[in-house]
Amino acid sequence: MELKSYDHLAERLYEEPNDPVALVRCQNKVEVPWVLETIRRHIGYHAEILDMGCGAGHVTNSLAQAGHEVTGVDLSSTSLKIAEAKDVTGKVNYLRADVYRLPFSRESFDVVVAMDLLEHVMDPQKIITQATRVLRPGGLFIYSTVNKNPLSWLIVIKGIPWIVKNTPQNSHLYSLFISPRTLEEWMEDVGLDPIEKKGIRPVLMQKSLFDLLSTGEVPENLRFKFTKQCPIGYTGFAKKLREH
Repeated sequence: MELKSYDHLAERLYEEPNDPVALVRCQNKVEVPWVLETIRRHIGYHAEILDMGCGAGHVTNSLAQAGHEVTGVDLSSTSLKIAEAKDVTGKVNYLRADVYRLPFSRESFDVVVAMDLLEHVMDPQKIITQATRVLRPGGLFIYSTVNKNPLSWLIVIKGIPWIVKNTPQNSHLYSLFISPRTLEEWMEDVGLDPIEKKGIRPVLMQKSLFDLLSTGEVPENLRFKFTKQCPIGYTGFAKKLREH
């Protein structure tokens, strides 16, 4: 497959500081190690993983580099080509597919990952149902999303577009944000047992955060941290109950 024409887009998504995706890259530096450790503890060192809405493959490729067998699905052909271009293992199975109608049989995967996806879709419950369908009993559903409250509205809807250059209009819609309790209810309804959740936010007292506020560019060394409370973003996982 010819990927040369996507090189400039790949570099923007993987290196450009003037884009909100740079915030996601920095957040991934904290979330991905936690995802890998969670998989190691509950599944093992080699798992069959589906990344739903994989985009340009930031998380997908990291999971593959850790030795897992990974499939990434997305509707954007451009994003998938960028993801393939950045797959140093050459082993990720990237597939153009609709996350509402996954082209996989029941119980095909040990882990389903949905990072920064649920807050961008009109029917997240359907996404969770699809994830559960393709999960094996005892498998993990791992997610990262945005809480729904006044603070998340202020930071994500108003703050990020004002602070970070080149933030697309309506990159987030408050109506699509999800409270942790609502998400847990949706997971329980389809036979997923919520095991753990934690908040995530930038470290407040760091030079990189002040640099971001003054320049509108996201430093690559901007540090995020997990928190006990989930006021803005949060991540977690649930396990598919064996009796379902």
